Amino acid sequence: MKTRTKAYISLLVKKINRWRHTHISEKQFMFILSIPTGFLAGLSAIVIKKLAHFIRDYFYNIATHDNHYGLLFFVLPAIGILLTILFCRYVLRRDVGHGIPGILYAIQKNKGAVKPYNTFASIITSSLTVGFGGSVGLEGPSVSTGAAIGSSIGQLLRLNQKNIVVLIGMGCAAALASIFQAPITGIIFAIEVFMIDISMASLIPIITSSFVAILTSYFFLGKAFEYTITTTTAFMPSNSLFYVGLGLFVGLTSAYFMYVYFKVDKRFKKIKSPWMRFALGVSGLGILIFIFPALYGEGYEAINAALNGDCSILFENSMFSSFQNNIWIILILILVIILLKAFATSFTFAAGGVGGTFAPALFIGAFSGMFFALLVNTLGLGSLNITNFALVGMGGVIAGMLHAPLTGIFLIAEITNGYSLMVPLMIVSAMSYAINRAFFKDSIYTKAVSDKGVRVTHNKDVSILNMINLDKLIENNFLTVRPEQTLRDLLPIISVSTRNIYPVVDGEGNFKGHVLFDSIRKIIFDPEQYDTLIEDIMFLPDYLVTTEDSVEEIVRKFERSGNYNIAIVDGKKYLGYISRALMFTTYQATLKEISDD
Repeated sequence: MKTRTKAYISLLVKKINRWRHTHISEKQFMFILSIPTGFLAGLSAIVIKKLAHFIRDYFYNIATHDNHYGLLFFVLPAIGILLTILFCRYVLRRDVGHGIPGILYAIQKNKGAVKPYNTFASIITSSLTVGFGGSVGLEGPSVSTGAAIGSSIGQLLRLNQKNIVVLIGMGCAAALASIFQAPITGIIFAIEVFMIDISMASLIPIITSSFVAILTSYFFLGKAFEYTITTTTAFMPSNSLFYVGLGLFVGLTSAYFMYVYFKVDKRFKKIKSPWMRFALGVSGLGILIFIFPALYGEGYEAINAALNGDCSILFENSMFSSFQNNIWIILILILVIILLKAFATSFTFAAGGVGGTFAPALFIGAFSGMFFALLVNTLGLGSLNITNFALVGMGGVIAGMLHAPLTGIFLIAEITNGYSLMVPLMIVSAMSYAINRAFFKDSIYTKAVSDKGVRVTHNKDVSILNMINLDKLIENNFLTVRPEQTLRDLLPIISVSTRNIYPVVDGEGNFKGHVLFDSIRKIIFDPEQYDTLIEDIMFLPDYLVTTEDSVEEIVRKFERSGNYNIAIVDGKKYLGYISRALMFTTYQATLKEISDD
C-alpha cells in the first residue's frame, strides 16, 4: 500500500512538472505555489498558537484558582518539558532542536532540504513546552514549521535549490505575518534573518504568501492582535537624547541575554545525562516562575501590561504584592525580571524544551523600555511616555538579538497601526544592533550554525561557498608513492600519471608530504640519482586543507599560498587534493543554480 502510494505521488509529480514546463514559466509556477504555501504556513502558525494557548489557559486557571495551588507554577513547566522529551524520544525518535538555526543550516549546506517531520514536530513540542509554562516563545517554531512546509513542497515537486530556498522564504514570511498579522514584517524577517537573496522574481511570491497568510489569520482569528496597543503620543524631538539612552540600554540588555543564553547552554551540554539536564533545568525554571509568576510561558499578558504602564502584573500571585505602591521596589523588580528572563529561557531550552527566543526578546524589550521611562520620570529628568518607550524597547531588543534592525522597526510600526514612532525606532534599533554586534559577531540564530563551521551572512560570495559540499571538491586521481621508495620506483608512476604532483603516503595512509615534478626535473634523466630515497626529495607543503576547514577558509588558503592544488587530510590521513580550477568551476555552477538569471 505504501509503495503504491509513493508510485502514485511520483506519477502525479511527473505529470505536474510536464504540464508546467509546457504551459507556464518558472516564475508563474512559483507564484502559484505561493498561495498554498502561504495558506499552510499561516495555518500552522495559528494551530501552534491556539493549541499552546488552550493548554496554557486551562492549567493557568487551575494554578491561580486558589493560593494553595501556587506550587503548580513550579510543577507545570516540568510536566510540559517532560512530555516534550518523551514525544521526541519515543514517538518522533529524533531531536527537534531549535528550528530556525536548523533551517539556516539546511539552506547553507543541504540545498534547502528540510526533513519532512519538521512540518509537524514543532507544532506539538512547542505547544507542550509553552502551554505548560516554559519561558520561551512560539514564533521560532512557527517560522521553522512554515519554512519546513515550503521546503517540503519544493522537494516533493523536485524543484532546484534556488526555488526551494524561495519557498522557504515564503513559508517563514507567511508564518510570522500570520502570528502578528504584520505582512511587511514577515517579508523583511525572511530577508534579514534567512538571508534570502531577493530579486523581483522571488520577492513577488514571498509577498503573495505573506498576503495569503494574513487573510488566513483574519479568517480564523479575526483581527486578533497580540498587542492591543496603539500609539497616542507622537515622537517628540526633544526626547531624542532619551531614546539614545534607551538604545544604549537595550543594546546592552540584548547582549546580556545572549551571554547568559550561550553560557547556560554550554554548561548544560557538558552534562552527559539528559535526565540530569532535565532535572536541573526544570528545577531552576520552576523556582524562578514560583517566585516571579510573570516569567510563566510566553509572557504576552506581561508584555501588554508593560505597554500600558501597568506594573500590577509583577505582583499577581506573587509574594511581593505588599510592595506594589513603592516605586523603587517596582523598579528593582522590573530590573530583576529583565535579568532573570534570560535564565528562565535558557533553563527551558537546557532542560529539553522546544520554543523560540523571539517572544523573550519582546518581553525583555518591553520591560526594558518601561524600566527606562519609569526611572527617568521618577528621577525627575523628564516626563516620558511609558508606552512609547516600551514599544521602542521591544524593537530595539529584536534588532540586537536577531541582528535584524529592519524587522524590529517594522514589527512595532505594524502592530501599533502607525509609523509615528519611526524615528525613535530607527535610533534605538540601529544603536542596539551596533552595540550587540560589538559583543557578538553572530545573532542568537546564526551562532548555532557558526558553531558547526558554517558562516551565515548576506555576503553572496560567502553564502555560495557555504553551499558547496567539500566532498565534491576532493580529487583522488593523484598516484601515491611511499617515503621508503626511490626515484627509480617513481619513474613508472610519472610515466602513467596525468598529474605533476605525487603525494607521499606511508603504510598507514598518513600524508607525509609530496614530490613535485618541477623539483625533480633535473635529476630524472641522471641514472646515478635513481637510488635517491623519496623521503629525501619530498617536502611537506606550508598549507594543508583539513576536513574541519570551511570552503571559505580553503579559498583563503589558495589566496595566501598561491598554489593551484592543496592536499586535504583527515587528521593525518591522506584523502586527496583540492584544485583551484575545480573550486572555481563548482562556484560558478552553484551560482548558476541559485541565480534568477
